[in-house]
Amino acid sequence: MQNLRYPVFLTRIDPHRNMARFYALSVEPTLFGDYAVQRRWGRLGTSGRSRSDLFPDPVSAHARKAHLVRSKCKRGYVEG
Repeated sequence: MQNLRYPVFLTRIDPHRNMARFYALSVEPTLFGDYAVQRRWGRLGTSGRSRSDLFPDPVSAHARKAHLVRSKCKRGYVEG
């Protein structure tokens, strides 16, 4: 598995189903001392949607990021 300290970009492409999706994850510090797990997802070639989840410390933020990466890889997403 990749080093989870860096942004992760996952894709899921299936030409037979006309599927071209992406899922991007990163952990960023906020101005208030918290840590945010930034998520972006959507169809490749679009800006997609986004969501931020706040955590009190970097350990819990990276744990959530690792959980999301594992769950997306189980659904067929690959890094790249």
